[in-house]
Amino acid sequence: MKIGFDAKRALYNRSGLGNYSRDLIYSLLRYFPQNEYFLYSPSTRNSIPFNDERAHIRKPRRETGKIEQAIWRTYKLADILKKDGITVFHGLSHELPRNIQKKGIRSVVTIHDVIFMRHPEWYNPFDVAIYKNKFRHSCLSADKIIAVSQQTKDDLVTFFNIDPLKIEVIYQACNDSFARALNEADKEMVKSRYKLPGKYLLYVGTIEKRKNLLTLLQALQYGNIKVPLVVVGRQTSYFNQVKEFLEKNPGNEIYFLKEVPVQDLPGIYQMASLFIYPSLFEGFGIPVLEALNSGTPVITSTGGCFRETGGPGSIYVEPFDVKAIAAAIEKILNDPLVHSDMVKKGLEHASKFSNEIMAQQTMKLYNGLVDAG
Repeated sequence: MKIGFDAKRALYNRSGLGNYSRDLIYSLLRYFPQNEYFLYSPSTRNSIPFNDERAHIRKPRRETGKIEQAIWRTYKLADILKKDGITVFHGLSHELPRNIQKKGIRSVVTIHDVIFMRHPEWYNPFDVAIYKNKFRHSCLSADKIIAVSQQTKDDLVTFFNIDPLKIEVIYQACNDSFARALNEADKEMVKSRYKLPGKYLLYVGTIEKRKNLLTLLQALQYGNIKVPLVVVGRQTSYFNQVKEFLEKNPGNEIYFLKEVPVQDLPGIYQMASLFIYPSLFEGFGIPVLEALNSGTPVITSTGGCFRETGGPGSIYVEPFDVKAIAAAIEKILNDPLVHSDMVKKGLEHASKFSNEIMAQQTMKLYNGLVDAG
């Protein structure tokens, strides 16, 4: 079988959609080497190296500007797929090329979330209009839709009126490295590289309004919790509010880390006393799974997909409840039995989300489309 992928995110995004795309492709290469895999990207300039020669990278004959790249990816790609003899094409990040249905190529699209429909106030109205158009086209064009959580599947049914039978929930996994315990020497190298304290709390995620870091800082102040907080994530304009709060409320030791490579993240997770993720809404919440795989207790939000990802061993709080967040942090820090029980249950739950399982379920979906003709 010849399987094609929209590989733009796999080759350019260093987190989020990029990690999902790379993990899935690498897992399919590992567990189903009998197939041919083609990665389509409108450009490979300054891209992340893809270290597997069995994956054939396809790009335009010459490097062009962003408008030309968008045209290639959206309007020209279907003809290229037909010429390459692609059996199944998988849009890994919400998008499919136009006219793919007319080319006789079976198609799958992964939808990670539709937060822009549930909370349009968090987005530019122009972006919301574009997203609506792209997502609607992809969902209508695809033979099958992969939703990364039941929450996302429910949202697709609610907001786009998609037939539930067209949607398969296939949980994403995180990089296998998070489940491998580092030795003390490797941990010390990571600690030294980022000048980390001996004991700390951890937050990983973009510093934006939806991720709600400010409430976590308020909880630390409310509970007079003096354990340092390590924050890993890209900063947006929301960081100005965070910075203003810290200037007005000094006393907590905060470490801001940006552009941490994925190979260093497992060590940062594994050395943390606990992980706090007070996000307002997610499609899946991959940092929660990374923490569970790392043997780190998790505090996250009620509602949405969080119980799907966090499982029975995590603590769930209302994301704006400063008092509850502070109490949950103190409970884990002050009771070793609670801590160890959360680690045990977290590891058990995380074992259900593996790259092998994701690859097996995805390949079963591809085969079902081919067998159906």
